Amino acid sequence: MKALRRIQNILLAISLFILMYLPLYSAFGDDNFVVKGNLFMISFFSVFLVMLIRPLADIFSSQKWLRNLVLLRKGFGVLSASIVVGFMLGNIIDPSSNYLAKIFSASYWSLENYAFFAHIGDITGLILLLTSNNLSIIFLKGNWKRIQRLSYVYFYAGGIYEAFAFESAFAGYAMVVVTSVTLLAFFIKLLRKRFGW
Repeated sequence: MKALRRIQNILLAISLFILMYLPLYSAFGDDNFVVKGNLFMISFFSVFLVMLIRPLADIFSSQKWLRNLVLLRKGFGVLSASIVVGFMLGNIIDPSSNYLAKIFSASYWSLENYAFFAHIGDITGLILLLTSNNLSIIFLKGNWKRIQRLSYVYFYAGGIYEAFAFESAFAGYAMVVVTSVTLLAFFIKLLRKRFGW
């Protein structure tokens, strides 16, 4: 568990660095499509791990190492959202951008170029990042878990955007895998409750 906590702290430190540096790079650096695509892939892969760890731990409940990995969900989730929010903040601080004004326009939420899914990912990523801390757990109480369920919206919005905007085959497979494993975990949980497995 000590090693996992160390990994968790490293992931959180990287996330903090990303939140400090990425908005400046995004606003004032080169608009490099390859770099942007790679960062979005890291973000999506991180949230893929978040979505996969819990149902796998539920399915293979006797495997303690899998249950221990649940601890890392926070670190990977924060890493993923930090990248998305970093680009979002970059758009806000860019002097040539009217990003905040565009949020309230119909074109911002257009399906053209899969913008709708990207922006749903932005908003849910921001909400998840802001509530991924102990203070939010205390303050929001039972509602905290409900808010964290937005991770499904965040994952699938990001997956659709990755699959179509960046033509990522991995994103398509990842959505199929997460959906299958989550449904399997749900049914196994029902059977265990009903038959006392």
